[in-house]
Amino acid sequence: MKILQQLREEGRSDDMQALAEHIPYARFLGVRVDRKSDEMITVMPFKDSLVGNTNLPAIHGGAIGALLELTSVLQLLLDTSCEKLPKTVDFAIDYLRSGRPLETYGRAIVTRQGRRVANVRAELWQDDPSKLIALGHGHFLLAPV
Repeated sequence: MKILQQLREEGRSDDMQALAEHIPYARFLGVRVDRKSDEMITVMPFKDSLVGNTNLPAIHGGAIGALLELTSVLQLLLDTSCEKLPKTVDFAIDYLRSGRPLETYGRAIVTRQGRRVANVRAELWQDDPSKLIALGHGHFLLAPV
């Protein structure tokens, strides 16, 4: 991904917002990245097009899953010196609560990193960080063969 190289050359290798703006689905979801000291938080603003169940209304599970995976990838890029966007090997999602029509926040932790594969855990919440709406556990390929 040329944007990674460009950001590094400009001395902005930790500018995750600039990177997110180059990912089409992140742009579609309207995801923004906030940095608070050494923690990265992704934020997906609510919009009507994200509703999957109009009876509740609830955010579509695909949008929730995409935010979990995107949060994981961005955290990996922040924590590692990947030259390319990490490739998803597998990603499991635990849906814990319905995503209400509110802004949704995410954070991720790289639980283990090897030379080629990393394990990441991500979590999403809305108004209360102690009330998670979804968890994600994934393995990512760092150095594609």
